Amino acid sequence: MTEGLINVSALARKIQPEIEEVTGKEVKEGAIVMAIKRMSPGLYHKLNVKIKNVLGELGDFLVRSNLSDFTYQNSDTLGLKQSELIRLLDAESDGFFALCKGVTETTIITSDKHKATIERLFQSEKLISTTQNLASVTVKLPHINVEIYGIYYYILKQLAWEGINIIEVISTANEFTVLVDQNDVDKAFKILMQLKRGF
Repeated sequence: MTEGLINVSALARKIQPEIEEVTGKEVKEGAIVMAIKRMSPGLYHKLNVKIKNVLGELGDFLVRSNLSDFTYQNSDTLGLKQSELIRLLDAESDGFFALCKGVTETTIITSDKHKATIERLFQSEKLISTTQNLASVTVKLPHINVEIYGIYYYILKQLAWEGINIIEVISTANEFTVLVDQNDVDKAFKILMQLKRGF
């Protein structure tokens, strides 16, 4: 509405029955049109402007390919194996590694080259699911992102509208990573770059 993209008369006709039901009387379409035109942009518009400003300040993008995702059921022995995996991967500076422990399960995301190590270390654990041929796009967020709500929603909405299935979302205070199928990574990167440029 703020950008003049909605046909106000069509909107008035659409909501007229609901307004008449709520008010309990007949309401003219013209009156609804005038009421819509008098509306201020409101909170959503102000929030949208803030989000667009933050997205315009996005930092570097980092793309990683050839990733795998393993999800195991939590157990008494899983923590020790995670520690061992971290110790083995700690010396590597350029590899991708993320670990997320939930209430009942734990997900490990890493470069394909570590697949054999993970399968060996966790062979006695219950594997819930595994996904191969994944890629990630990591976005460096400006520090102000923690003060503006709706940033992640706005980014994820754009990706969803373009039909990109997000396998995992990983975040730290100032980094946001989406994990997608390797076939979708170019499209995801392009969408995120368009958000940064304000298109």
